[in-house]
Amino acid sequence: MLSKALQDAINEQIKHEMDSAHLYLSMSAYCEAHNLPGFASWLRVQWQEETSHAMKFFRYLIDRGVRVSLQGIDRPPVDFKSPLDLFQQVLAHEQKVTGLINRLYDMASKENEYPTLVELQWFIKEQVEEEKSAGDIVAMLTMVGESGTPLIMLDRQLGARGAGK
Repeated sequence: MLSKALQDAINEQIKHEMDSAHLYLSMSAYCEAHNLPGFASWLRVQWQEETSHAMKFFRYLIDRGVRVSLQGIDRPPVDFKSPLDLFQQVLAHEQKVTGLINRLYDMASKENEYPTLVELQWFIKEQVEEEKSAGDIVAMLTMVGESGTPLIMLDRQLGARGAGK
């Protein structure tokens, strides 16, 4: 049985995952308003992923016989200085989420909660991918700049991720 502290921490992680989804949807709206449909599409795919992460935790608690206790989500920012600023915030946010997942893993480890450790390993691997993806986009934006043909080409490249969704 999951300890009350671990139950509460996983319920809180559901909130963090939904906060992430809400943030990425807000960022997508910003990109749409700034004629960057590819960036917007990429961010909507992120929104879907974060929602699925929340549901993975949701389902895990239910499968373990724990009552899910949803918490309110934070209001995300709506304005950003530039696409680079936005993706620097994405990277920083993913690094924060990595810390939250690591904290859960530490907690589960101290409690010898092996099923939770196994579940969290998926999230740990996912966070490596999330940070790399955001870091790669920050690096590309730093190289190409924030206007002109290179930005348009990067926008199209990022839009391919969400094609067909």
